[in-house]
Amino acid sequence: MSKSAAPRRTARSRRAPAASIEAAPVVPRLFVSSSHLVSPRSQQLSEFEFGLILASNAFSRWVVRCMAAAGLKDLSTLDVLLLHHVNHRAREKKLADICFMLNIEDTHVVSYALKKLVGLGLVQSEKRGKEVVFATSVQGQQLIDRYREVREACLVAAIAGEGADNAKLGELAAFLRFLSGMYDQAARAATSL
Repeated sequence: MSKSAAPRRTARSRRAPAASIEAAPVVPRLFVSSSHLVSPRSQQLSEFEFGLILASNAFSRWVVRCMAAAGLKDLSTLDVLLLHHVNHRAREKKLADICFMLNIEDTHVVSYALKKLVGLGLVQSEKRGKEVVFATSVQGQQLIDRYREVREACLVAAIAGEGADNAKLGELAAFLRFLSGMYDQAARAATSL
C-alpha cells in the first residue's frame, strides 16, 4: 500500500472518545507528608496534619523572627511563648500553671527556658514558700511592647478588619482547641497500649 493510499487520520480520530474521559473517576490529590498513614476512614485527617506541620513551622519561624525584629535574636520559639504567657494579664504565675496553660508536659524544659529568661533580665522570679512565681520585668515588658508593634505592622495588618477574616480565625481557633483535646485523648489511649 502506498503512502497516498494509507488511511487518512484526522484530528478527530486521534482523540479519545469524550465518553471515556468523562467516565474516569476524579481522584483528589492529597497534600500529605506521610502517605503511608492515610486512612480510608479519613484522608482529610492526614491533609490536616500536614497543614498543621506547615503552619506550626511557619508560626515558629514567625515568632522567632518577630522577636529578632523587636530587638532580641537569641530566643527560641518556646522562650518567646513563655515570655508572652508570663506577661499575660500582668499576673504572677507558677511553673505548674504555665505548663498547664500551654499544654506542655515536660516541666524541665519550661523551667530551663524560664531560667534563661530570668538570666536575660526579661522575667523575675520570687520564691514564695515552696513555690516560685514568675513575672515580667520592666525590660521584658519593653521588649514585648516592641514585639507587639512588629506584629501589628507585619502580621495583623494583613488581616482584613471587616470581620469575615476575624470570624473565620475565631472558628479555626475553636476547632484547634477541639482537636487538641482529641489528640490529648489519643495520646492517653496510646500510653495504655
